[in-house]
Amino acid sequence: MVYHFKLNIDFLYKIYKNYKELLEYGIPIVLREVKMKICLLQMDMEFEKNNKNYQKVEKEIKKMQAEKLDVIVLPETWSTGFFPKENLEEYSEKNGNKIREEFSKLALRNDVNIIGGSIVNKKDKGIYNTSFIFNRKGECIASYDKIHLFSPMNEDNFFKSGNQIVTFELDGILCGIIICYDLRFLELIRTLALKGIKILFVVAQWPESRIEHWKLLNRVRAIENQIFVVAVNSCGKVDDTIFGGHSLVVDPWGEVITELSENEEFKMVKIDLNKLNEIRNKMSIFNDRKPFLYKIN
Repeated sequence: MVYHFKLNIDFLYKIYKNYKELLEYGIPIVLREVKMKICLLQMDMEFEKNNKNYQKVEKEIKKMQAEKLDVIVLPETWSTGFFPKENLEEYSEKNGNKIREEFSKLALRNDVNIIGGSIVNKKDKGIYNTSFIFNRKGECIASYDKIHLFSPMNEDNFFKSGNQIVTFELDGILCGIIICYDLRFLELIRTLALKGIKILFVVAQWPESRIEHWKLLNRVRAIENQIFVVAVNSCGKVDDTIFGGHSLVVDPWGEVITELSENEEFKMVKIDLNKLNEIRNKMSIFNDRKPFLYKIN
């Protein structure tokens, strides 16, 4: 006996696009593996040596072409260091013109998505600490201005604060981006999680003196939001500040998939996006939230 089933195309599309839709229909289906190969560029950049830092990044990305990477991630203010207080405007890029031009070429030539760390970016209303995101086609698909500026180092006296929360898709996976000090503000990351991100990219210049905070906060943000966290820090020394490295990738269960040392290091890692769905199906914190009780101002 042969049975014929007529399936709705919209139904199939929902299954393909988002695993959580299966829960509504009560169908136990195992989807194809969805993995992402990511390279963490933990740089010891040369302070105020913009051209040299660009050359270094271009050289390293070209060397990785054979690895067939999906994503390359750079740290915060990798082109200048954190941060030139004298003549800041001299080290800024007008509307990110240089990174847009150079990274568009790098992404397209190497068939890779690039999380461009952040740069000193001059716009009409002032200077911002801005991250630019590029897809495999070389298109700049998103930019994010750092929202929480680090007042203990007077960043807020030199930069303007961003006012937009940013998400974007890389190879069909919804992602979010934050910069360094943003990591301490759980409301920002929860807002991104509620928008549906599966991966949070954190780019930073986090000092060695607070490196345990860095490692703990990245794990906590992954656990409480059931997302992957890909966090890339810098290393090296600027004046009296030593930047601590220890870039890391954390899965939605809070387990550290990989962690780098305190020195300059470029490392590749694979993440399996199916694990996110497995964890959320076992413990559905988003279904169990009681947002009508939360009063946060």
